[in-house]
Amino acid sequence: MGSVNPARGRRAAVVAALMLAAFTFNTTENLPVGLLSLMADDLRVSLTAVGALVTGYGLAVAVGSLPLAHVTRSVPRRYLMSGLLAVLAVASWLCALTAVSYGLLLAARVATALAQALFWAVMGPVAVGLFPPERRGRIIGLLSVGGSLATVAGVPAGTWLGGHSGWRTPFAVLGALAVVSLVTVAVLLPTSRPQEGHAAYGAAPDRRRFAVVLTTTALSVTGAFTGFTYVVAFLDEVGGFGRDAVSGVLLAFGAAALVGVTVAGPLLDRYPRATLTVPVAGQAVALVGLCAGGTGQVATVVLIMLLGASVAPVFMATQSQVLRVAPGRTETALAANSAAFNVGVAAGALLGGALLPLTGVRGTFLAGGLLTAVALMVSSWPRQDSSPATVDVPEPGVR
Repeated sequence: MGSVNPARGRRAAVVAALMLAAFTFNTTENLPVGLLSLMADDLRVSLTAVGALVTGYGLAVAVGSLPLAHVTRSVPRRYLMSGLLAVLAVASWLCALTAVSYGLLLAARVATALAQALFWAVMGPVAVGLFPPERRGRIIGLLSVGGSLATVAGVPAGTWLGGHSGWRTPFAVLGALAVVSLVTVAVLLPTSRPQEGHAAYGAAPDRRRFAVVLTTTALSVTGAFTGFTYVVAFLDEVGGFGRDAVSGVLLAFGAAALVGVTVAGPLLDRYPRATLTVPVAGQAVALVGLCAGGTGQVATVVLIMLLGASVAPVFMATQSQVLRVAPGRTETALAANSAAFNVGVAAGALLGGALLPLTGVRGTFLAGGLLTAVALMVSSWPRQDSSPATVDVPEPGVR
């Protein structure tokens, strides 16, 4: 168990377990959206109170990421990851208790959110550290596929299951999935000091580029959620889609996101700059295009899919770049990027909400597109160095 070079099968099993954990965390985060009415009726609280379970979750991730990463920076990763997955399992089962109260549910959600905040900061270095440095991007891509599957399969399946067997059942299933990840990680992940291995520090530390990546994350996510937070209203009021059709369009968005990360993942090592700037540009085009041409249903579906195929790879690409340019420990840098992401989600929702009565739902998408265009300019900021680790050309040894 002390080896830092586990056999290939063990390494693959650990990555698969981390993909499953990413899927479980992301599904847990967003599942109340699909079960909003069921949970509100059963718990006898308002829809707003149930919505707070999602908003508060994102806020806890944003606030907790950096402090938790700093406090736990010396804890061996096998023990830390096992503990985080145990929190996910226990908290999920608390949510599934028959007599659960809103207060206990809220506490379980906060605990899960804090575990997720640290999980996303530590998961990348743990997985990447099991493989040679030139495979960093590919591993980040695989982990992102696991997270993206939550949108395509996890939340829809959980919503369906909750509608047929009660809203607590999906949380019980998620707890079981967390146990599968926990056992695999606890048994197969090597015990090593966090500062050991090539993934503990950036491959080409660059404080200026790190600041550029964080800014790009915050601006692009703010832009995306300024419009996308109100996508259901957009599809109804502007696109003229019926309720059943809206679900299909959102499923197409999730499927496109999965395709986006699947295609972009293997390219992260070869083209680190293009795999960030291209999806940011695609996001800007999609948001502005929806504002301009959202009355045509075919065009709307195409643009929604372009948005999905762009939004998901952006965060994956920024995570990959953070692993490359982190000026210190990578888990702290990744925690900062995760915090920037969640701040962007909250800021986008607030900005869109402020613009909605002033500009209408179309205006929120235009504002989001303009913010994304600024993110594109920031991400393309010229650099003073031209080291092989940061120039956008294929790197030797990458196939």
